[in-house]
Amino acid sequence: MNLLIGQIGHLLVIISFVTSIVAAISYYFASQNNEFSSDRKDREIKSWKNMARAMFGLHGLAVIGVVVVLFSIIYNHQYEYHYAWSHSSNNLPYYYMISCFWEGQEGSFLLWIFWHVCIGGVIILRSIFVRHKKNNTWEAPVMMVFSAVQAFLASMILGVIIPWKQVKIGSSPFILLRDAMDAPIFQTQPDYIPVDGTGLNPLLQNYWMVIHPPTLFLGFALCLVPFAFVIAGLWKKETTKWLKPTFAWSLLAAAVLGVGIVMGAYWAYETLNFGGYWNWDPVENAVFIPWLVLIAGIHAMTMQQKRPSMAKLSAILMLSSFLLILYSTFLTRSGILGDTSVHSFTDLGLSGQLLIYLLFFVGGATVLFFMNWNNFPKAKEDSKLYSGEFWATLGVLVLGLSALQVLVPTSIPVYNAILDSLGIDSNVAPPADPEMFYTKWQIWFSIGIAFLSATAQIFWWKRIEKSNVKDNFILPLVLTAIITTAIIAIAQIKLTLPKDYTYTTFYSLVKAIIKAKEIPYIILILTSVYAVITNVMSVFRTIKFNPKLAGGALAHIGVALMFFGILSSSGYDDIVSMNMSGLLYNKEFSDEVNRENVLLFRSQPTKMSKYIVTYKGQYWDSPSFPTYVNKEDVTATAYSHKVVAQKDLIHNEEVKVKAGDTLQIFEENTYYKIDYVDTLTKEMFTLFPRVQQNPQMGFVVSPDISQGIKSDLYTHLSSLPDPAEERTWSNPEEKILAPLDTFIVNDFVAVFDGVHRGKPLADEDIMVYAEIRILDREETYTVKPKYQIKMQGEGATARSIPEIVESAGVEITLININPEQEKFTFKIRTTQRDWIIMKALEKPYISLLWLGVSVMTLGILVAMWRRYIEAKKVTVSKKTDAKKPKNEVELV
Repeated sequence: MNLLIGQIGHLLVIISFVTSIVAAISYYFASQNNEFSSDRKDREIKSWKNMARAMFGLHGLAVIGVVVVLFSIIYNHQYEYHYAWSHSSNNLPYYYMISCFWEGQEGSFLLWIFWHVCIGGVIILRSIFVRHKKNNTWEAPVMMVFSAVQAFLASMILGVIIPWKQVKIGSSPFILLRDAMDAPIFQTQPDYIPVDGTGLNPLLQNYWMVIHPPTLFLGFALCLVPFAFVIAGLWKKETTKWLKPTFAWSLLAAAVLGVGIVMGAYWAYETLNFGGYWNWDPVENAVFIPWLVLIAGIHAMTMQQKRPSMAKLSAILMLSSFLLILYSTFLTRSGILGDTSVHSFTDLGLSGQLLIYLLFFVGGATVLFFMNWNNFPKAKEDSKLYSGEFWATLGVLVLGLSALQVLVPTSIPVYNAILDSLGIDSNVAPPADPEMFYTKWQIWFSIGIAFLSATAQIFWWKRIEKSNVKDNFILPLVLTAIITTAIIAIAQIKLTLPKDYTYTTFYSLVKAIIKAKEIPYIILILTSVYAVITNVMSVFRTIKFNPKLAGGALAHIGVALMFFGILSSSGYDDIVSMNMSGLLYNKEFSDEVNRENVLLFRSQPTKMSKYIVTYKGQYWDSPSFPTYVNKEDVTATAYSHKVVAQKDLIHNEEVKVKAGDTLQIFEENTYYKIDYVDTLTKEMFTLFPRVQQNPQMGFVVSPDISQGIKSDLYTHLSSLPDPAEERTWSNPEEKILAPLDTFIVNDFVAVFDGVHRGKPLADEDIMVYAEIRILDREETYTVKPKYQIKMQGEGATARSIPEIVESAGVEITLININPEQEKFTFKIRTTQRDWIIMKALEKPYISLLWLGVSVMTLGILVAMWRRYIEAKKVTVSKKTDAKKPKNEVELV
């Protein structure tokens, strides 16, 4: 039992906690104005600042040390530690061990702390090497906020108990298994170490879970930067000068957080079998709300450059984005969503600590904001109807209302908990059908966003008066009308096609919308077309004289494309696996499963919509082979995660594994091979939906997806034979065969090719293998039942070793050999062939969603680069203006 490494890790956590507090105090004193002379004041501030930097640097080194120690414990399978035992296992691929690191609460907090260290280090280094020392006034107050946040986060993994109060502070990732569990074995064997861990949650065994959490937490960490700058500005009574040094950081936060959210959506799309990428789960909502508020804040900051009176709204939104992240942390980690979300963490006893964390920063930010209420610039005049600021303000309002509409229902468990604590019985329940509830509200906000992103773009870049409104809007409106009319016209033309034609074009979707009289969807298409046209025109207009100005329009184009992708893929997906057999698969199945799923027997082609599908068997994933390994091509060994190849395993006409070689497999994952043939295009492809057998969760089903530009084909398993259930076999039938005899077994033609001597299990034994080929429509299965003759002195005994062919549902046993007549007696049993029931959906034009995300992110990054260059120019100009009075030099 290695106790030293855990003790080192715990010591480093304590060091990181203490140094973050000392850094916060030092930065506080480094930010103070005092009554000393200028030289003495500068020396004292420099002394405090140097101490603060040293403490934050030591804090960063301690955090990195904690990361290294915890990952080392996971990687080396040190199961004496509860964190390693509860999140990893011996046979877990090394790349999923990274996911183990942040699967638990302690690891995810540590990841968040690590990103803050990186960002804080960038701010300090930029302050040292880039900015002019006489104008460097932002580092101390900003880093004071950073250090305070770090102290709170570090306390979450502190894992200490105050003895006289019996109060637990944090949950340590280095707690021993024997201290975390009250298991009887530790009473008799205190140093007991399990031979294996419980393993990673099967839903997290996906490559997106390797990159999604760090990206999301980097987005969380980046949101601290504008929050810290605003707090610093309010503290120093500078209510507007935080804008320039914050703008680029805010845009980077929006891009990274947005990408992190979409990565999570794509993980859900690839891993969960509900058939989509967004389920309006409370945890999904909890990260979506801060992003909406952050986007609204960025638009307010853009207007603030033209109208300083917008500083108050900008400050509110930028403060709120980080505070909402803290609120989402409380929601997901306090256990309060345990009954309403499948994503939330269980309560580790940190709910009170999280609440203090949230209230501290909410209270501090609120007090500072209202103390500066009168320090914000006043509006000299109201925004005019024909100004870009007016329409952009409406956009900010719509974004804010959209966030509020998601926030209020998501927080219902919080309201209930508060009322229950006051002795009031609350029976308010979250929406029974979240998808329908949120969609019917959010579609109207989406319409508003699409319309305003187009209209505001026109007003923003052109000087428009009442007299020339028509001239500026007539072209985009006419183009919108023409394109929308063309879509409808083409959809009507398609009505003349045969009724059994499979419509997969975008125009057919519009036709379906019009036919269904879904007015909100029609309006969303109209406004999205309007947004694309207007912003494309804006891109061409701005790119001529300054490409960096095109960032906003690019982002708006991306958002409009996302609306198209969401509308078409979610609202008009097509179930192609309809049960056309007229059979009821199982009375215990729901009507939906019996109606919208297709039954496939192994190796039996089945017509499904425009596809011919064939279930080809079960496969394993192996690090020793580039693709999946057919279970029938290998035999088991004494070790569950190792098998022996029965024949050469070939990939791309090259032998990768030779017959007789041992290879590793991940036995908990079974992949079901399904071949597709598109009868219209003759395209062929293969999907491998997965089923994982998990001791805690039972069967966990994950889909597989064939991706295309026009549509995705989404396939997952709904039912399959239970491997633990004993199969029903037919009564055995004996057949006496000579080599090259042909016979029928379970409706297959089989050929007995003969026998040959094989490698015996012992030197004195004789091993005889029979070879029988079972001929299926598209492939041949080879059966090799064994007949072992064991020599014992002058006598001999025989033993038959049967072989089962799962594909054919056949078991064949060689029970007797008559060498004089060259006859061989076989015992044959049959059972039902292997089968699966699966569901397949076509999700049209979902590629527009992912394309829209890419374009939107590109636009945000272009805008970020522009704001960074602008802030850098101000920094450079300050160096040349160092001799100017302080009131002439703008803080950056």
